[in-house]
Amino acid sequence: MYKNLMIIISLPILTMALGISINNFRTENPEPGPQIHGMELATAQQMLLFSTGDNCMNCHNNLVSPSGEDISFGSNWRASMMANSARDPYWHAAVRREVMDHPESQAAIENECSTCHMPMAHTQAQAMGEMSRVFANLPANQAISQQNILAVDGVSCTTCHQIQPDNFGERESFVGGFIIDTEKPMGQREIYGPYTVDQGRSRIMHSSSGFMQVESKHLIESEMCATCHTLYTHTLGPEGEVIGELPEQVPYLEWKHSSFVDDQSCQSCHMPEVEGSTAISSVWGQPRENVSKHSFRGGNFFMQSMLNRYRDELGVQALPQEMDAAINRTINHLQTKSAYISISNTGVAGDELVVDVDVENLAGHKLPTAYPSRRTWIHFTVTDQNENVVFESGAVQPNGSIAGNDNDRDASSYEQHYSEITDEDQVQIYEAILADPEGEVTTGLLTAITYIKDNRILPKGFDKTTADEDIATYGSADQDDNFIGGGDRIRYRVNVQDSGGPLQVTAELYYQPIAYRWAQNLDTYEAAETNRFVGYYNSMSEFSSVVLTSTKMSINN
Repeated sequence: MYKNLMIIISLPILTMALGISINNFRTENPEPGPQIHGMELATAQQMLLFSTGDNCMNCHNNLVSPSGEDISFGSNWRASMMANSARDPYWHAAVRREVMDHPESQAAIENECSTCHMPMAHTQAQAMGEMSRVFANLPANQAISQQNILAVDGVSCTTCHQIQPDNFGERESFVGGFIIDTEKPMGQREIYGPYTVDQGRSRIMHSSSGFMQVESKHLIESEMCATCHTLYTHTLGPEGEVIGELPEQVPYLEWKHSSFVDDQSCQSCHMPEVEGSTAISSVWGQPRENVSKHSFRGGNFFMQSMLNRYRDELGVQALPQEMDAAINRTINHLQTKSAYISISNTGVAGDELVVDVDVENLAGHKLPTAYPSRRTWIHFTVTDQNENVVFESGAVQPNGSIAGNDNDRDASSYEQHYSEITDEDQVQIYEAILADPEGEVTTGLLTAITYIKDNRILPKGFDKTTADEDIATYGSADQDDNFIGGGDRIRYRVNVQDSGGPLQVTAELYYQPIAYRWAQNLDTYEAAETNRFVGYYNSMSEFSSVVLTSTKMSINN
């Protein structure tokens, strides 16, 4: 039975994936095999390393937890940034900017940038001895070839579930150094999962997908995520020569230096487990414990919103309601799991109000972490009894900028870290600021060689005095005794002379995935990708940030 089922199901799937009609196989008189982009069919079958996510959805959708929550792996995944990594218009613009800055290195830039944003197409190209490309596989809404389809499917199911653990945690595993077996042909390829599967179900999966299920727990290790989310970029000189290296995003290394390392993995937060025993397949699904949701909770609600609004142009496959649900999940995750703000000490001495604000990082890495366009900041206000504003620091503007922020006003400048704020033009912004070899502020990843400011809030257990330079604190936060593992305390001094009381003090912690300067710096590049993204950003900038946590206090003066 199972052998016949494999022939009936897997052959059409294989041929659809290759773009070949099933009729090509029905030859009464043997003739030379069909050609696929110049390859013999046997070679093409050998080189077919992946299957797109929609093939997995046949069995791994329509899943409901004991509480009634829809945990369908397929629909949750396709609304995530993992599924849309190749459709991300900011990434398109950023890669175009780097190519324009370093035109002699275009092939190398596209090859490396596609490693984790287009991992299936990249790995497929590598296996064929070729370099992978980015723009040749776009736009996503016009993908028709096998290579295009693999590229725009982003970080798909058969990417992660084929990764082997051989080099986990090692430096060579970073920057997309994951290992996938490219030797075995389809039909013999192993695909990993955390559960033991009986022979009958294993044969069904093999028949429907062409993959052989193998139990392995390495999928739930943080080192799995570290292969793509630990990224070092090369600083390029005027002739394209490598002159330095930048730890562009290293949340795994930050986690390793925190107290979370022994208690929580990346997956425990970003792929939280379902409560209760739950089937992971809609076809003969066996109830499992500790099932991980495939929603991939992150922090880029703004990009998810942009993908949803411009879904037709960007080729988004997730349904509008699926994207809405994903956006709400992301914001809820940010507002419940990332930070806590409180007012710890207050007092009025003469005409001066003194307030200490504490910010606590609840995440297992710096806040914000990963791609350096992200920032959080404190919006601090004092109003009098008539609700007149006495003092305000960190107000967000409709265009996405922060009032008083030097970097938003001037691309060559930046806001320093503060231990005390006394002026409305001073804003406590937790961010990473990059510098080029001349020490000038830049948002160009391949131009940057170091950080001149990194005061992103440290996770619990993080000792900044022993941190490696790749995860170190940079700038005046390094000398701030109140900036420690787990959080920061900042003092506000406000002149409240002639202000009628009681005074209302409000402190909000804002978060923005793509900071105003990182978007506007792209406006100087004349290219379709940069023009499109800046247009998108400007049309949605009012919604580019969200309040993570807030607190209020009434003070008599």
